[in-house]
Amino acid sequence: LDVKEPLSVGADRVANTLAAKELYGRDTLAVDLGTATTFDCITADGVFMGGVIAQGVQAGLDWLGKKTAKLPRVELGRPTKVIGRRTEDCIQSGVFFSTVDTVDGIVRRILSEWQRDDVYVVATGGHGTIVGSHAETVAHIEPFLTLYGLVIGGRTIRGLQASQGE
Repeated sequence: LDVKEPLSVGADRVANTLAAKELYGRDTLAVDLGTATTFDCITADGVFMGGVIAQGVQAGLDWLGKKTAKLPRVELGRPTKVIGRRTEDCIQSGVFFSTVDTVDGIVRRILSEWQRDDVYVVATGGHGTIVGSHAETVAHIEPFLTLYGLVIGGRTIRGLQASQGE
């Protein structure tokens, strides 16, 4: 980890780093669309360089349903049109397209600042497939990136324990 507070980095981000190193072996930007939306900058040799944390998709949907007097709760889905004709369609469109545009905008800003030649952008997490498949900047969707990283971490721990005779 090449960050100022390595102990504050979440286990999910560490798992994404382990998986990106093993699966891709190249500079990777993992966009994890889970409870939060995180953007993890991972070097080809598996160093977590930092990233971005933004609100999650579900948080936006929940907030609209809870904090507004008349707006209903809706599920995230790919709207057929941007301009909705029903309130539910308007909410779905607003949350969906604002999330896709957020992903593309933040990815472009990261790539501009990080200044790496060939960064592989991977979407993962609970909303990774639906959002990632519509984001222009996402090259690959791997729904189980974090889980792969947990498996890799488990193997590493078992290997260390075995080498120490535990």
